Parts: sequence; structure tokens; C-alpha cells
Amino acid sequence: MNSMTTPFQQGPPQTVRRLVVEVVDARNLLPKDGQGSASPYVVGDFDGQRKRTTTRFKELNPVWNETLEFIVSDPENMEFEELEVEVYNDKKFGNGSGRKNHFLGRVKLYGTQFSGRGEEALVYYTLEKKSVFSWIRGEIGLKIYYYDELLQQEENQQQQQEQPPPQEEERPSGMEQERNRPQMMVEEGRVFQVNGPMEHCVPLPDGPPSPRVMVVEESPSPVVRVQQDPPLPEMYGPPEPEMQYHQPEVRKMQAVRNDRVKIMKRPNGDYAPKDISGKKPNGESERIHPYDLVEPMQYLFVRIVKVRGLNPPTESPFVKVRTSSHYVRSKPASYRPNEPNDSPEWNQVFALGYNKTDAASATLEISVWDSPTEQFLGGVCFDLSDVPIRDSPDSPLAPQWYRLEGGAAEQNSGRVSGDVQLSVWIGTQSDDAFPEAWSSDAPYVAHTRSKVYQSPKLWYLRVTVMEAQDLNLTPNLPPLTTPEIRVKVQLGFQSQRTRRGSMNHHSMSFHWHEDLLFVAGEPLEDSMVLLVEDRTTKEAALLGHVVIPLTSIEQRIDDRHVPAKWFPLEGGSYCGRVHLRLNLEGGYHVLDEAAHVCSDFRPTAKSLWKPPVGILELGILGARGLLPMKSKGPGKGSTDAYCVAKYGKKWVRTRTVTDSFDPRWNEQYTWQVYDPCTVLTVGVFDNWRMFADVSEEKPDCRIGKVRIRVSTLESNKIYTSSYPLLVLTRTGLKKMGEIELAVRFACPSFLPDMCAVYGQPLLPKMHYIRPLGVAQQEALRGAATKMVAQWLARSEPPMGHEVVRYMLDADSHAWSMRKSKANWFRIVAVLAWAVGLAKWLDDIRRWKNPVTTVLLHILYLVLVWYPDLIVPTGFLYVVLIGIWYYRFRPKIPAGMDTRLSQSEAVDPDELDEEFDTMPSSKPPDMVRVRYDRLRMLAARVQTVLGDFATQGERVQALVSWRDPRATKLFIGVCFVIAVILYSVPPKMVAVALGFYYLRHPMFRNPMPPASLNFFRRLPSLSDRLM
Repeated sequence: MNSMTTPFQQGPPQTVRRLVVEVVDARNLLPKDGQGSASPYVVGDFDGQRKRTTTRFKELNPVWNETLEFIVSDPENMEFEELEVEVYNDKKFGNGSGRKNHFLGRVKLYGTQFSGRGEEALVYYTLEKKSVFSWIRGEIGLKIYYYDELLQQEENQQQQQEQPPPQEEERPSGMEQERNRPQMMVEEGRVFQVNGPMEHCVPLPDGPPSPRVMVVEESPSPVVRVQQDPPLPEMYGPPEPEMQYHQPEVRKMQAVRNDRVKIMKRPNGDYAPKDISGKKPNGESERIHPYDLVEPMQYLFVRIVKVRGLNPPTESPFVKVRTSSHYVRSKPASYRPNEPNDSPEWNQVFALGYNKTDAASATLEISVWDSPTEQFLGGVCFDLSDVPIRDSPDSPLAPQWYRLEGGAAEQNSGRVSGDVQLSVWIGTQSDDAFPEAWSSDAPYVAHTRSKVYQSPKLWYLRVTVMEAQDLNLTPNLPPLTTPEIRVKVQLGFQSQRTRRGSMNHHSMSFHWHEDLLFVAGEPLEDSMVLLVEDRTTKEAALLGHVVIPLTSIEQRIDDRHVPAKWFPLEGGSYCGRVHLRLNLEGGYHVLDEAAHVCSDFRPTAKSLWKPPVGILELGILGARGLLPMKSKGPGKGSTDAYCVAKYGKKWVRTRTVTDSFDPRWNEQYTWQVYDPCTVLTVGVFDNWRMFADVSEEKPDCRIGKVRIRVSTLESNKIYTSSYPLLVLTRTGLKKMGEIELAVRFACPSFLPDMCAVYGQPLLPKMHYIRPLGVAQQEALRGAATKMVAQWLARSEPPMGHEVVRYMLDADSHAWSMRKSKANWFRIVAVLAWAVGLAKWLDDIRRWKNPVTTVLLHILYLVLVWYPDLIVPTGFLYVVLIGIWYYRFRPKIPAGMDTRLSQSEAVDPDELDEEFDTMPSSKPPDMVRVRYDRLRMLAARVQTVLGDFATQGERVQALVSWRDPRATKLFIGVCFVIAVILYSVPPKMVAVALGFYYLRHPMFRNPMPPASLNFFRRLPSLSDRLM
């Protein structure tokens, strides 16, 4: 009896040790489904227990965030136990040809590598091979820890179930309430409820009493703090509040040694454009608005012209305009020369928001005040219900004189006198006065107005350095030393230097015959500076220079010959002369954008322009759900957004809507289209310059941009869509909001000019007669981008250089591992049709569908017997494919594709490398690690290039006699084939070969054919490489 333990006695605590393996994600897995991808799942094997995760469909960088839990049977000897984690490709999601699940790699770990709960960390293990011949790559991220749990309390609860109290039968326990409570899923800072029971939920410390599981080992509180991505470096808004949720429901992955938290992958639909044509509200007015792509917005316009007979006269009066919901203040008044001080002038227009429902009882107050003393000088009051409405085609409303009035005290004392000249009307954003109207109380309101800009007219300056004579060379040179003479040409911030000149010993002249290209912008006020330098010694010696104004250089629009001229060198006495050929090239298109997103291909010379083929109309409706970009008081953020659109040489900028996360612009702009295969770029920015003085430099923050290719728009159709504004920062992809646009390409559908455009060269003629190199063109594009930014910065209001560079994709040529991966997957997607065709032919020859195979036999017989039907049948098949895919055509213009850009699950270190400066500003150790990673990538590319070269060399080895026996066999087989083809009709040979290829699998050998084995045995030159 002493050895027995009754239910009323407490024995020694019994514990069970559990091993938890959190499978977070995997990277860079090997595609093994035959379609350039894989559908991986993970299997964990520990102490005879085998568990697996779910399958991630076609994902080479899968994210699981799943937990595999095992029971440790012998905790004392756990350090000798082995945990094996294997990754497989699920054959159910492949092409169906695999007989088993393909092995993708494995990791073996021992108990000495396990850590206790609370000490675990996310570790990435390199996947290992199963055998010598396995082809494996990639790594897997795991969190592995163990914990002990008591079972004493659970046994007591089981013993008490024989006599349950009545109140427990009617009311569920605390744990059951937790199970029935809807689950909370966290995704990008949002919370969603998921119906259903909640399993494996660890209660919070302040949760219901009597938990079922007690953790013996001390561990941190099972609460996960999920914080949204930090704001951009330019943002100074308040920090986002943190949210607390139970750990099992939060799917997260934390990078090694990084504070960034990756939330579970969001569906691509959140980043896809949406059609909002049905959400456009109808205007209340029955009048036809001239801007039919946007919503008409009514404004109350107040034009303050001047005041006369002001009493008492003052030096700097100002005007206050006040309604029930708006208050603005005018600029200080100005006075004409020889005019009295009682007649100040403003000539200023205000545009205030107007709401028709509130106008019935609202009033407009216009008052004049003295600036130094804030003394009231008189005012005028209007009833808004009596204000006239002006339509856009009407002429401007004439201003009228109104008597200034004051209160009873001012009128009795006679202190108020004078008249004010003004006009008040109600109009829309299409009003002529709207662009110059003041609608904001920003410190520098000029930076908030809508404007239209024009890019400068750019030319290519071609400088051909031919010869230099009579140079004053350095005396006393060592014997057999040839002087190193170079010519340096400068134009503004651009500078280039020729190679070393070749010396003619008979005439002591130097020859180059080298072309240097520069970008020159109108009005061609700069001058070109040419320097002749002697670089024989360490210190360069200037032999002479010449300054040539750009206005004196001849312009040409074709490839005609331009005569060269001699220019004397300056710098003292006679310094020699230089022979140059100079001309401004008007037949080129000066690229200031990336070639793949170019909005214009016209040459510089206007005489070479072709007539436009249509008109592009853009309606910028507004934005929704913008994130706060700056702080406005404690705990409050704000955004002052404006929009910039660029197409061709024309830039447009909307007005700035201050302190709004859902700004409405409703502005419409038009462009002439000369080539439909161009791209319209629309960007959204947060205005910082309206708060900055001229001496300060506060760049505007980018919110996102959208590109729309004009050729993807149907003729005369209005597309009203909402596009996500996405920004890639150092912390990852961030959605900043959405922009709503209305686009229409107005042109005849089958205009002869439109059809002819698709058959013409994309670039002007000179690009093909005298083409430019890729590196040279990229350098010229950088110079053109800088010149456009400098030109637009001199406008009023200025457009920041950061805006211009962002709109022109000035950094698109920079190295990025993310872009390299995106381009690789683009190539894989392009070749997917070939993979699909090969799979279809393989299914045919394997007789998986006998009916299809028999029909293909019949079609093959018909085509072989009537070969003249092959070409028209192929074209007819293409026509049918086009008709079939018409039903799947895109309904709205596409925006930025996050999956194509590989920006949804990009590695933080790769992002940090992408945003690094040139040259790198990182520590040497980090640069060394990135260099080693680049070497590994280059090694793979090197291997692929070697494989391509090997196959080509094997083809050459067929008749090169490098392998005499193989060449003899090949020549003999070719002779036999020639004899057979001469003696047997070709149709019979084609039928025999086709039927042999499509033979039934029962007549097929699973081993490779003899022809393939013969080709693989041919020698290549790889064995000669050192």
C-alpha cells in the first residue's frame, strides 16, 4: 500500500520533453518539376516519428512557418539522437511524368545542437546531398528548441471527470472558450478573424485560470510583438502602435541578425490594379463638363484686385477671406509708382472649396487689415447663394467696386472709408484662374500649384579630334621616348579625354581621328573648351586650349559630310593648332529615359517629325489610403501629396492637397502621341519644399509611381483604374496607398498612319546609320538626365532633381541581385511554351491519350502526303490561338508587378546591396562577403556557358576528325542515309520516321537512344582548359 499513489497524494512530477521544429522557409531550391520550378514540402524524422508540412505550389523560395512537434522518449540521451529534415518535390503538382517525389536536399542535426525554449534562433542550414550523384542546392531556415511539460495536473483533471460539478456541464472551461474564440491572423499590420476552433493556443499570463499545460523551464512570455515596417528615412511621423497576439497565430520569419519581420505572403491581388469605372460618381449638374475623364469639383473663386480711398492710409495692408470652413490671407499689397498710399493693389485669386449643400446659409467675408497693427480697415460680406456660376468657355468675370463697410462703432466714427475692387464666382478646376489661384496656407504657396513643364531641347555634340600640329613639346626627353599627347574636351559638367595620339616623326604632328559625343541643351549658351595636354611626365602639362561657342557650330540632320576646321591654340605665344570636325546632331533622339520605358522616340530636329497618330488623355482623379509621410504635432501624421506625369517632352504637376490621406485632384491633361509603343509615367510625391526656404534643401519624398504602355490601350476607350503605389525600401516592399487614374487613347482604330508606325524603325534613322555603343549611350543618358533635372529646377515652382531622377529611372542600370533573378525568371517564362510543347509531344509519344495520338498520326499523314498544306496550316493555327486568347486579354492596363520584380520575398542583404552607393560605403568585411557571393553566381554562369560551348564543340567534332572513329562512323551513317534518301521516296521516309518517333511505349527502350549516346561521347575542348 505504501508504494501506491492515491488520487489524493502528490507523487513526483512526471514530465514529457517535446522537441519543436519550426520550418520557416527555404531559399534557392533546385527546380525539379520539369517546368523550371518545384512544389516543395518538408519531412521531419526524429526518434521513429515522421511528420511533414504542407506543399507550397511552384515556389523555389517557399515560406511555410509551420511547426513539427516530436516527443523525446529518452530525454537523458537526447544529445545522441538524430533529427533528419528532408525536402521533397511533390509529384502531384508536377507534369505527371515523375514516378516518385524528387529529393531536394536534407539536413542532419544532433541533440547537442538543440537549444532550450527561449534561446532558439532562426538558422539557415545548407541543404546536403543524399548521394554523390545528387544535384542539390539551396538552404532551409529552421528554429529548433525543446521544453518540458508537467502531466500531474492533467491526470488530476481526468480523475475528477467522474464527478463533474453541475456548473461545469453548462459552462465550457476557459480553454474551450479559447478554442471557440475566433482566431486572429496578422497580415502586414492588419487583423482578420478566422472562424473555427483555435488549436494549440498557449494562454496568455493573464488569461483564464487552471491551464492544462505548465511550462517547467523558464522562458519568455509567449507573446509576439509584430510591428509594421519602419517608415522611410525621409519620414518623421510618429511610430506605429505595436500589437500583441498569441504566438501560434502569427506567421512570421525573422532574418538572421536583422530586426525585420517578414509577415506571411500577401495575395498578389492586393498589389494588382483594379477597375473602378463603376465607382465614378455622377455630377449633380446637368451641364456637360469639358473634362470628361475627371469629376467636376466646384470652387469658390475670389479675385482681389485693389482698394481706393483707404482711410487711414497704410504701408502694408492685407486681405482676409473667410467662409464657414475656409480662411486664407493675402500677400502684402503693392503700390504703383507715383500712386498715393490709399490705393494698394494685390491682383490675387483665391480658390476655396465649395459645397452646394452648405452654401444656402453660408456667407463670404472679405476684410482689409493693417499688417503691423492688425487694425480693421473695412470689409464686404456676400451671401454664397447669390454668387454667380461661371462655365469654362465664358470670358472672365469683370471685377466690380464695392464700398468697404465696418461695424457700428467704425461707421459712426467715420474711420472706415474706401472701395475694394473684386469679383466672386463659382467655377470648376477647368477655370482659367484655377492654376494660379491660392488654395493653401502653406508658407511657400508657389510650390503647391499645378504647372506644366517642358523638357529642354537636347542635341548630341559630335567632336572629331583629327590632328594637332606645331605643339610646344617638353624638351630634354629621354631617348626613344615618344611624347604622350592627349586632348581633353569639356562641356559644362561633361568631360572626355582622347586616347594617346600617334606621332608622325616627319611632320612632328599628332593624329587621333577619334569621336567624342556630348549632350548640349538649348538655348546653346555654353561654350566647349578643348585642352591639349602633355602627359609624358607624372604631372600633366597644358600645351594650349581653345574655347568654341556652341552657337558657332554647324547643325546637321543627316549623315552628310561636315568639313573640318583648324583652330589655333591659345595660351601665350603661338602654341600650335588643332584640326577638328564639329557638328550638332539633330537626327538622333537624345535618350533621357531607360530604353524599355521611353515615352518618345522623335529626333531632335523638328523637321524630321512625323504627324501625330492620336491623343493621349490622362485624368488624375485622386489617391486613397496614403501613409503619413511627416509628423504634425504629437501622435499625428500628415501627407501633402501631389502628382507628376511625364510623357514625351511634356511634364505636368498637379496641385498639392495639404494634410490629406485621400487627396482628390481631378485634373486632366493631354499629350500628342507620335508613337504608340511608348510609356506614360505617373508618380506621387510628398511635398516638403512648400515648408522650406529658398536657402534650404528639403527633397520631396517619393510615394510611388505607375507606368502605362500606350500600345496596350484600346482606341477611344476610357480606362478608369486604381493602381497600388509601391515603394521598395531597405526594409522591403511597402504599399504606400493607391492612385486612381482615367486614361484614354483617342485615335482611329485602323488609321493608315497608325498601321504604318508598327512597320517603321523604333529609333530615328541616324541610330542605324551611325549607331552608338551601349556604354556610350548609357553615359549620354546620364548626362541628359542631369541636364533635364537642372533645367526643371530653374522653373517656378521648381521640380526637384530627386523627382526627375525617380521619374526617369536614372538608377535603372545599377546592379541588383533582385533584378538579375527577375530577368532570369523572365527568360524561364519566355521558354515555358517550348517546355509545354515538349511535354505535350512527350505525352503524345507515350500514348497517355490514345485518341489524341491516333488523331495526330492521321494529321501527320495528311501533312506528309500534302506538304503544301504545312505553311498555311501553321498560320491558321496561329490565328486560332490569337482568337482563343482574346477572351483572356487584359481588361485594364497593367501596373507594377511585384512577383515579376521579385520584390515580395527579397533578401534583406540583397536589398541593402541594391541601395548601396557607388563606390560602396559598407565595411570591407561586408563587401568581401558580397564579392564572394557574386563570384559564386558568376561560377554558375560560367558553368552554363561552358556547357553551351561543349555542345557546340561536339557538333564541330562530327567532321573535324578529333575522334577518328567517331568521324568515320558519322560519315558512314551519312553515306547510308544519303543512299536511302536517293532511292526511297521522301514521303515514305517522313512517314517512317514520324511513326517511329510516335511508336507505342511497349516498343520503346527506357535507355537513351544510340544517337544521343553517340553525341555525348564526342570530344570537346573542355579537356584542354587549364
